[in-house]
Amino acid sequence: MKFAVIVFPGSNCDMDMYWAMKEIMGADCEYVRHDATSLVGFDGVLLPGGFSYGDYLRCGAISRFSTVMSEVVRFAEEGKPVFGTCNGFQILTEAGLLPGALRRNESLKFISKITPLRVVNNQTKFTSEYEMDEIIRIPVAHGEGNFYCDEATLAELQANKQIVFTYEGENINGSVENIAGITNKAGNVLGMMPHPERAMETLLGSEDGKKFFASILKNFGKVTAN
Repeated sequence: MKFAVIVFPGSNCDMDMYWAMKEIMGADCEYVRHDATSLVGFDGVLLPGGFSYGDYLRCGAISRFSTVMSEVVRFAEEGKPVFGTCNGFQILTEAGLLPGALRRNESLKFISKITPLRVVNNQTKFTSEYEMDEIIRIPVAHGEGNFYCDEATLAELQANKQIVFTYEGENINGSVENIAGITNKAGNVLGMMPHPERAMETLLGSEDGKKFFASILKNFGKVTAN
């Protein structure tokens, strides 16, 4: 598989994402600018964390209008894997590819630490290598990671088993139902605030992110680029 790591003005985790997928997982990867007009030749899209466009207006609110996003939407509609972490998650919600929104942390403070997550759905193409209810340790680094949705959307997320990761123990940012990561209904788009690409080696404090990317490669490996 060949993955596009989208680089927006202000992205600062693009190199982490590239390193995790290419150097650790051995997958083909390329950086793609925000103003690219085509993703032909790629099999998957990775939206990294950072502060795209300086987080003006709302996090991800400007990035969603970047030229490349029309191609990201096409990928999602075609059933190809689209993953966004942190700012990437915010962009996916702003673009309407995932429900809900990310608000300021309840504490109104930036949070940066390794956080325990519970895998509440291991039946997705992004989490099949994990055990059900497995507790994993993944870093977070965000100021606006408080996931919010209305009651009807929450009921829909629960009914469709779209909630994939929840914060275990402490609800670090005030997210509804401790939600840390969700998928779209089709299961090919996933967004999460924690950074699995920063949990690839024990030297960094955790290698629990490896199973996340291994799941993507295993389950989307037959996707054909066009």
